[in-house]
This record gives sequence, C-alpha cells and structure tokens, in this order.
Amino acid sequence: MQNLLAFLTRYYHWLLFLLLEVVSGVLLFRGNSYQGSVLISSANAVTGQVNEWSSSAEQFFGLRQLNEQLTERNIMLEAELQALREQAMADSTDSVQNKELPLLSQYRLIPAKVISNQVNRPDNLLTINRGTADGVKPDMGVACGQGVVGVVYMASEHYAVVIPVLNSRSHISCAIRGSNYFGYLVWKGGKAAEAYMEDVPRHAFVDRGEWVETSGFSAIFPPGLTVGRITDIGNSADGLSYSLRIRLSTDFARLRDVCVIADSSFMERNTLLTQARDSLSQTR
Repeated sequence: MQNLLAFLTRYYHWLLFLLLEVVSGVLLFRGNSYQGSVLISSANAVTGQVNEWSSSAEQFFGLRQLNEQLTERNIMLEAELQALREQAMADSTDSVQNKELPLLSQYRLIPAKVISNQVNRPDNLLTINRGTADGVKPDMGVACGQGVVGVVYMASEHYAVVIPVLNSRSHISCAIRGSNYFGYLVWKGGKAAEAYMEDVPRHAFVDRGEWVETSGFSAIFPPGLTVGRITDIGNSADGLSYSLRIRLSTDFARLRDVCVIADSSFMERNTLLTQARDSLSQTR
C-alpha cells in the first residue's frame, strides 16, 4: 500500500495529465460530429485491418489440414483411376481385342439386355428384353463382345428365351482357328467357364492355347466368332476322336449386353435346311 501511495505521489502530475487528455478527447468527439465520424471511421479501419490479419493467420495455419485433405483425395483419385485402367484392360482382353465387333457389324444386329440368367443348372436358360416385335425369331444366334452366347429358343412379342452354351442341348459347330479342323461345342455341366469341343479328328494338329471359333457351317452363326481357348486335349469315349476342353471367352456370370444376329441370309439358309430335313424325314 505504501508503494502504491509513493508511486501516485511521485507521478501524480502525469496521471492527472492523462486523465485530462481522456476527458478532453471524450468531450471533443462527443460534442463535434465531424471528429466523431473521423474516430468511428478510424476505428472501423483498424478493426477491419485486424480482422484481415486474423483471417490470414487462420488460413495460413489451416493450410496443413487442407494439404492433408488434398493428399488423401489425390490418393483416392489415383486408386480409382488405376481401377478404371485395369477394368479397361480386362474388357479389352475379354473381348479378344474387340474382334467380334467388326465381324458382327457386317450383319443386321438387334441389341438386347439380359434380364434373367442361369449358370449353375444342367440346362441353363437366359432371357432377353427383345422379342418378335423387334424382329427376334427362334433359331437366331446370340453373341456379345466376348464371343458366342447361344441360340434363341422361344420368342414372345417383347421377350425371348435363349439356350446358351451352358445348356446340355446346345450343339454349336466350331473350328480351330487357322485350320480346317472342326467339331461341335457341348457343355457337360460343372464349371460355367468351360465346355468341350467334340468329334475333332485324330489326325488334327492341336495345341493348347489355340483359339476356337464358330465354323460357319451352321445356319445360325457366321464364321469367326470367338468361342474360347483350348486348355486340355483328351480322347473321346470311343477313342476315335479328340475331346478338347475349352476355356470359354464369354463370361456368362457377368453377361449383361448381347445382340441377336438377325441377318436375312442366315434365316434363308436355316429355312432351307429345315425344309430339307423335313423332306428327308417324310421320304423314309
């Protein structure tokens, strides 16, 4: 307490001076509108500058968190981009370098969506969303960008049922690519990715890894549509021919988009072949 009294006694004239300055300032700015407006403007300018500095400081110290967020986002985008690249490569491989697209473009095609599919039964069927109103008829071939799918079995006005390769009743004429050796494709159940090419002659030169395609001998598929690759070479039950195990190029478990081959020349050949068979059956 004595120190405080000593301080006030020693510097009382300065304290009195500051008090009088404050009182005079208050009287000046309150009693004169011009000086009051100058004070308010100056105070606003100072406040604005302080707020700007504060905002800049907050942004500066927030850059670290922002950089971390951008880094995480970049990592996510890189992962998504890599996944898309891998998917594009897989699609390119599965479609056998899109070989089927230019081949099928020579014929009249009816695009369709698979709306029902089976892969784990002895006699699988699939349904597409196109029917007679779209030009789909029984015995028309069905293919996709990966290769052969099957044959139209029945058709209503807006839908059609297809017998795919994964059906015990499916018998599609096929040949070893680059040679004249042919047989027919059958499915014996089991894996949805494998089928067998039967009746390949014993004198045929066959190697694992060779491609199998449609032969064009039937009135359903054009020649050259991919069927799959040879993975194993065995003998038929009677030992008179080869039985080739085929890794199918079409992934039936993921099948979504197909096209029906509605070329008039195939329909004409199929009609003529049916008439010939009926005629022969009547003459027996």
